[in-house]
Amino acid sequence: MANQRWLLPEAIEDVLPRDATRIEFLRRSLLDEFSRHGYDFVIPPLLEYVESLLTGSSHDLDLRTFKLVDQLSGRSMGVRADITPQVARIDAHLLNRKGVARLCYCGSTLHTLPAGFNATREPLQIGAELYGHAGLEADIEVIRLLAAALNSSNIATSRFDLGHVAVFRALAQKAGLAAGAEEELFDALQGKDVPTVRELVARVPEPVRSALLALPELYGDRRVLARAAQVLPALPEIAVALSDLHRIAEALSDLPLSFDLADLRGYHYHSGVVFAAYCAGSAGAVALGGRYDDFGRTYGRARAATGFSMDLRELARLSLPDGAARGAILAPWPEDDALHAEALRLRAQGERVVLALPGHEGTWREAGCDRILVRSGDDWIIESLKED
Repeated sequence: MANQRWLLPEAIEDVLPRDATRIEFLRRSLLDEFSRHGYDFVIPPLLEYVESLLTGSSHDLDLRTFKLVDQLSGRSMGVRADITPQVARIDAHLLNRKGVARLCYCGSTLHTLPAGFNATREPLQIGAELYGHAGLEADIEVIRLLAAALNSSNIATSRFDLGHVAVFRALAQKAGLAAGAEEELFDALQGKDVPTVRELVARVPEPVRSALLALPELYGDRRVLARAAQVLPALPEIAVALSDLHRIAEALSDLPLSFDLADLRGYHYHSGVVFAAYCAGSAGAVALGGRYDDFGRTYGRARAATGFSMDLRELARLSLPDGAARGAILAPWPEDDALHAEALRLRAQGERVVLALPGHEGTWREAGCDRILVRSGDDWIIESLKED
């Protein structure tokens, strides 16, 4: 059993040099992209008191959160499972800006259970949030920012799925469903389980019953919005939601948009437009986002809010950013002032230069070196490293 002590918990893993380099390269690239758009970087704590960490959050987030007792205060603490509520707390409780606040972040989160098969329990979450503007201009900005971020990561986005939680919310309210039945219907619609949906709405009066049955079929290109206007009841909330989606479709006509009115991820959390980004090579969404107005009310200040988040580990798996896999230059032994000066010059140009130590010939490729400095008279030249 002695060798078992080095095993890591299930769905927790080390990140080795090659992958760690790709993740870090991507982290810097994305944060720089966010900064160019005016988003300020914040670093929330890994631990918070549970009352603060989970205030206003869904029951699902509560179940995903590891909890422990603070040895200093005796109070319950949680390891964050999602950074977005923490950023909302920072905007509402600490910054107190009168106007628009644009914030971005990146950090580890921890989940009690993996989100899916082969998923990690330690996602490295990165995202951007815009606070203080209730208009669709903010939703359009963050979707464009997401598109720019994915493009800068060399990830070819196949589509951006858009939905609006007000559609289901209006229908569920009109149906008069009990809380438990609404939750079951929500789950069935998320899974596009039409037989279960049909069973759950059997006693719902028309035209709401037919509208709920139609939701799983209301997905596809922009023509879905016209079809939705025909088959859904003329409720004011639904009319506004469809109008919002039409306006976003007009503004983002250069992006590969699709629509899914039964996509209710974050239903208990979001308040308006929701969106997800998909790309080749990934079975699920690579980014999730949407509007969550008034979430800051739980921290003492209601604010319009919209944003998105991604898992850097998953992004790094799908993308190899330019320069992330570049090898190092070996500065050979024996060392002298001229060699050190050349190494400094190359490092200033962005190269990785590894100073050789004596007695390790034949091992420098495994250290990441693919080139070597060679002295030619008073000059230095770079050649390909040849090792058996």
